[in-house]
Amino acid sequence: MAVRERLIEFGLAAAVLTAVALTAAAIATSWGGWYWLFGAGIGLSLGATALARHRKPVAAATLGLLLALLAVVVARLAGLPREPGPAGILALAVLVGMVVRRSAYPIAGAVAAGALVLVLAVFLASHPAGGEVNLVAALNAIGFVSAIATGLALRLADHTRRETEERVRRDERLELARELHDMAAHHLTGLVLQAEGARILARKRPEELDDSLAAIESAGSEALNAIRRVVGLLRDDDDALATRPAPEQVRELVRRFERHGPAVHLDLPDETSPWPPEVAGTVHRVVRESLTNIARHAPQASEVAVTVRQDSAGVHVQISDDGPAGRRPARRGGYGLIGMRERVETLGGTFHAGPRDGAGWLVAVSLPGGDR
Repeated sequence: MAVRERLIEFGLAAAVLTAVALTAAAIATSWGGWYWLFGAGIGLSLGATALARHRKPVAAATLGLLLALLAVVVARLAGLPREPGPAGILALAVLVGMVVRRSAYPIAGAVAAGALVLVLAVFLASHPAGGEVNLVAALNAIGFVSAIATGLALRLADHTRRETEERVRRDERLELARELHDMAAHHLTGLVLQAEGARILARKRPEELDDSLAAIESAGSEALNAIRRVVGLLRDDDDALATRPAPEQVRELVRRFERHGPAVHLDLPDETSPWPPEVAGTVHRVVRESLTNIARHAPQASEVAVTVRQDSAGVHVQISDDGPAGRRPARRGGYGLIGMRERVETLGGTFHAGPRDGAGWLVAVSLPGGDR
């Protein structure tokens, strides 16, 4: 469980315990005796059910609603304070809201209907013969309506986010199709020209035909390898940079960043074997996106480092900074990281982006295509 989720669970547990303690004190003061024991037990039981909701949320919500309904009936028959109290309402709201947000529509609707039935039962138990609205009944109504509304709102937000992510991935793959078309057309055109040359040699200088056919075979293999590698890539719009060696592209990006940001510690290999075009384009894309992300979302960073290494395993890129390590959306409305990951992983590489140990943010990429 992530740190953020743990903090949420601790917060929920603290809120339930506080509500149980305050309610018990209020009942002990107004009712006297041990009347607070029943409500405290129900509140703690519902709180425990809410804290255990992640494994089987639907079962937890159903159990919570049934337990609360039983508490309403027992409290009414035994003449005890009305249930569920504030702690129980909080726990049930969390249970119902989670199911409404994440479960299938029929299940979410059934749980929401069960919550409304519980609200009605609390209302009838509080006013068997009519009368003013009881505070417990009002709190239950407010709590469950708020839980259902919040669950629906979060459900809509989740759906929108998934659609946006899928659209970004689809756009990335459309760019892939364009790049693949360009790459295939380039290599196939070369093969056709070489084949025409081979036909001429076969008539005029047949002794040179074997060398020509070997060249065609080599070009065909190179074309197949290039087409395989290019899958998942995006065309880089900076044509000027595309003609430069890959390390020089990185230096240019760093120089641009330093005009408006902190100095960058740049570590590039002294000598590199030529990188395949798709690897060079991906390195450029990753460094550009990462530096843009730092400039936009961590402008207070004082230390930025860009490291590029090449070995027999491939090309490795790291971009780090010491800015705040909170969530950092990349470009394209917060979904640029999805495009980078799609590009890198389709090439057979690995991609990581997240908080760095201690402080700051780290983007780390490894791509196949090392020293040859």
